[in-house]
Amino acid sequence: MPPVDLRSDTVTRPTDAMREAGLRAPVGDDVMGDDPSVNALQERLAGELGFAAGLFVPSGTQSNLLALMAHCERGDEYLVGMDAHTYKYEGGGAAVLGSIQPQPIVNAPDGTLPLDAVAAAIKPAGDPHFARTRLLALENTWHGRVLPLPYLAQARELAKTNGLAYHLDGARLFNAAVAGGTTAAHIASHFDSVSVCLSKGLGAPVGSVLLGTHELIDKARRWRKVLGGGWRQAGQLAAMASHALDHHVARLADDHRRAKQLADALAALPDVQVDAPQTNLVFITVPDGRQAALAARLREEGVLISAGRGPRIRLVTHLDVDDDGLARAIAAFRGFFG
Repeated sequence: MPPVDLRSDTVTRPTDAMREAGLRAPVGDDVMGDDPSVNALQERLAGELGFAAGLFVPSGTQSNLLALMAHCERGDEYLVGMDAHTYKYEGGGAAVLGSIQPQPIVNAPDGTLPLDAVAAAIKPAGDPHFARTRLLALENTWHGRVLPLPYLAQARELAKTNGLAYHLDGARLFNAAVAGGTTAAHIASHFDSVSVCLSKGLGAPVGSVLLGTHELIDKARRWRKVLGGGWRQAGQLAAMASHALDHHVARLADDHRRAKQLADALAALPDVQVDAPQTNLVFITVPDGRQAALAARLREEGVLISAGRGPRIRLVTHLDVDDDGLARAIAAFRGFFG
């Protein structure tokens, strides 16, 4: 049997129907704007989420970087969560490649950035001692948690009042919408730009789309080329992503259900602490020093996890984890801790 891979929702493999959609896709040179499948995907997401334009790019990391470089100039800064992906897990690209300074703010337990801390971090306009604060960046979901809609509106008002652009790293935007009982368009409506990842819960093999105004996307397209992200006959990938949007959004509720089942089962085990999940990410804490042994034992049982240096471990349900796989994973955990 194939392993039950709980390391990430990026490990999903294209379904047969998705592969077929890619094989049948009309293609062209996307750098020249000639790929009809890429253009259809960009126009579709822009229209559905309420933006003027979109740009299909290889990764969520690049999509966020393009947004930062399009919103900001050299010497500007963006306000971002201390544990946000754009700050902590994207190689420092904004600083390295964009000369944009991050101003990290400690996330609250629910993933929000306290608005008083955001306001205090905005630098005085015109003072040459400081970088120019230009952008507020949020992430939804954040560690699997859904940012409250009223908070998004309040943060938007704060950004607008202070002349800041407002960007969302929506790598798991559709998870947030499904779990929150709302639409991706409603969440996106608060922001000036949104990055949507297609290769996580939606199960496409690769790609993200950056959404914004025509001006922002024109800037991002130029930076994409500078960064080596311009691609040619990308329509096959775009068609697979479009298939995912057609067929894999509503089923995210299954991932969330399985995450809760996994969390409930693990919470009953000795020596395991579990954070109640809201979406498809389950965080557990095991006794320090046992992570490597746990990962090795689970691998022997055909279950893959990512065990880092600390006692906290992230488990992720996704398209390739069905009910049988979930049962196998739970049995393997019970075998180790039981």
